[in-house]
Amino acid sequence: MSKSEARSLGLRGMLKGSPRRGRGGVGSSESAFEGGAGAVLNALPHPVVMITEEGRIAGANQAAEIFFQNSASVLARYELSHFVPFGSPVFSLVEQVRENGGPVTEYRVDISSPRLGLERVVDVYASPVAETAGNVALMLLPRSVTEKIDRQLTHRGAARTVTGLAAMLAHEIKNPLSGIRGAAQLLEADGDENERALTRLICDEADRIVGLVDRMEIFADDRPTEREAVNIHSILERVKVIARNGFARNVRIVEEYDPSLPPVFANRDQLIQVFLNLVKNAAEALHGTKDPEIIFRTAFRPGIRLSMPGSRSRVSLPLEFSVIDNGPGVPDDLLPYLFDPFVTSKTNGTGLGLALVAKIIGDHGGVIECESQPRRTAFRILMPAHTDDAPIEELETPQ
Repeated sequence: MSKSEARSLGLRGMLKGSPRRGRGGVGSSESAFEGGAGAVLNALPHPVVMITEEGRIAGANQAAEIFFQNSASVLARYELSHFVPFGSPVFSLVEQVRENGGPVTEYRVDISSPRLGLERVVDVYASPVAETAGNVALMLLPRSVTEKIDRQLTHRGAARTVTGLAAMLAHEIKNPLSGIRGAAQLLEADGDENERALTRLICDEADRIVGLVDRMEIFADDRPTEREAVNIHSILERVKVIARNGFARNVRIVEEYDPSLPPVFANRDQLIQVFLNLVKNAAEALHGTKDPEIIFRTAFRPGIRLSMPGSRSRVSLPLEFSVIDNGPGVPDDLLPYLFDPFVTSKTNGTGLGLALVAKIIGDHGGVIECESQPRRTAFRILMPAHTDDAPIEELETPQ
């Protein structure tokens, strides 16, 4: 017996029997499945749903409620086709299970939809439910965390490329630019008004190139990051004050915080830089949007442990920080490369802001991702918590 068959047979055993029904369908995740099996299913970190012969969602565990962003009682009102796009391989898997009476496994199934969000790629385990003709159990294994790590490694590789380029530019470009700028200043002293306008243009453009090279040189900074216990809500409060008094003065900022969140193990100044960059980008994207809004969200996500390169131990990243805006969204063709250097949709953008954000988060052992669709773009950061008994800074009070 293969591992996938054993997993599916075990799932069939847990789903044995008919679902209990309350008002409006399945009353809650606790009553979605029979007896003690419900507690076992709710303990699973992966979404599990039961599909009736008519295609309705007859039961859902707690992970499925989170995945589909609806309670089990609400899910019971709909068919699977309400959430999964038409033509998805999931439907053919369900039919195949009914026809063959045995479990089926499909890897890397894209179930992205407006209701579920973009980049929803999952492994699907489908199995018939014992003693309930026509019912099929589906277990979905989201591949998002794996994809996050793959992207993060790509961002780090790109950052190393920028590091080498910055070192070259510092030696080969900044020195000649200094000579060009000096010569332009000498010409400005003896020229007429029209010539002085041209020499000032030369100086301004030389300064702009030097500024760009200086920003790139940040990528070459390999010094260890000094970290401590940091109150993330203090960071976000500082960013909010700066934003409201500057680039986001006309934007509504909403705070959705987990007040019991432990401190993050991070560098305070660098985190301020990260969130200022994300909020500034969001504010610029909201230009022309009716009722512009940015949401700051913090949450604790237990159970996320990753094996990172260069470390033998698994790293826990339980802290999730999000910056969400209701702007037009990131173009689909740009989304996979959003954190790569020199990638930007702005007319005068350098494409280094988000690349620097990805580098800082990576230096902290964290992961950053972006999910975007019209009216909802979310940047999510996963980071490690502080584990020592170090003192935590107090929340700042806006002046």
